[in-house]
Amino acid sequence: MQGFNKYYPPDYDPSQGSLNKVRGEASTAILHCKHALGDRARKLDQGILITRFELPFNIWCDGCNNHIGMGVRYNAEKKKIGNYYSTPIFSFRCKCHLCDNWFEIQTDPKNTRYVVTSGARQKDEEWDPEENGGFAIHDPDKKGIPDDPLAALEKTSEAQTNLTKVQIPRLEALQSVSEHYNSDPYALSVKARNKFRQEKKVEQLKRKADDDIKGRYGLPVSLSLLEDDEKANQEAKQAWEEARQEFQSQESSKKRRIAGLEVPSTSSSRTGVATLGSGSASSRPHKSNSKPRSSLDTLRARIMENTAKNSTVSTQPRISKTILPIRKS
Repeated sequence: MQGFNKYYPPDYDPSQGSLNKVRGEASTAILHCKHALGDRARKLDQGILITRFELPFNIWCDGCNNHIGMGVRYNAEKKKIGNYYSTPIFSFRCKCHLCDNWFEIQTDPKNTRYVVTSGARQKDEEWDPEENGGFAIHDPDKKGIPDDPLAALEKTSEAQTNLTKVQIPRLEALQSVSEHYNSDPYALSVKARNKFRQEKKVEQLKRKADDDIKGRYGLPVSLSLLEDDEKANQEAKQAWEEARQEFQSQESSKKRRIAGLEVPSTSSSRTGVATLGSGSASSRPHKSNSKPRSSLDTLRARIMENTAKNSTVSTQPRISKTILPIRKS
């Protein structure tokens, strides 16, 4: 919905013309103001910028003698008035809101504080370290004996002796070493590159030999191989000899166990079938002298024995029982 309210500027006078004319003049004035800061830059040609300033402490105005509390804000005229080394010093000129008096506050980079220069009085609320058992702030511009105990210690004879006998010779030695290594940078660079190339060739040959060994024995690529030395070779030979002796002892004990076994003999007939007579089966045992045989002969004899037993069971006659029916008389 379209609004029907109209804006009337504070300086609008109906006798001067219509509202549209006043609006046109205002818009023309706005178009002529091309600075991005707008009205804050109206005194920029004088080096003054209008900024919002907040009082850093309590003051009393010299014009009306009223107290103005810390934190009250003003539209102050900010201006650069000098430098402390490379730090600029700014002044803030404000107008009292209770009277027409102007007062000025400046920055103090040396002591990191604000100072009232004119038009007002600052309330003294500073903390003095000397009155509270502390040490005064060291002032580098102050002449005479320094108040800082560390600065006073630097002036003693022991510190001066240490400076002349220890610190200065050390600095001179470091400077001479630096000049020695930086006197001819090109020659030092060539020497370093030649050494690097030699070490690189040796490293490439070693890597190639390691890759050949890994490929021959199927070792993983990430495995790192140790370099050959006399101690490692002796340890490897000793471990191999111990493993060989243990293997030989195991083989000899296995042979002794096989030789101590008695191998059963087979019957004289090939099939090993026993003759049956008078309703009972009798077999004649075959006597043979047991001698030590090899494992292959033992296995063959056991297979033949099992075959003979199976054939004997299969050739025996089976007796079938016939149940006759009982007749009633």
